[in-house]
Amino acid sequence: MVLHEPQLDTVLMVERAIMESEDYPTRMALWRSLPRQVQYQTFKRILDYLEASGKIAYDGNRIIYTGVSNPKLRALMESSVKI
Repeated sequence: MVLHEPQLDTVLMVERAIMESEDYPTRMALWRSLPRQVQYQTFKRILDYLEASGKIAYDGNRIIYTGVSNPKLRALMESSVKI
């Protein structure tokens, strides 16, 4: 099996696609919506990296952007009940 290492521009493209999505996409929906083709194993490595770095999280099979510039997450956190 050949392992494809993602290039920085590809990682940024995937991250930008997650940030700009209207809703919380599934992995397949996000992969199909990318502006250029990326091998699926490379795409999964990018998602693993973004999750390990704390930029995304999975809710079931949906991808949630957790980076500091996520206005939907920030609004949800601000409106949540504090314990």
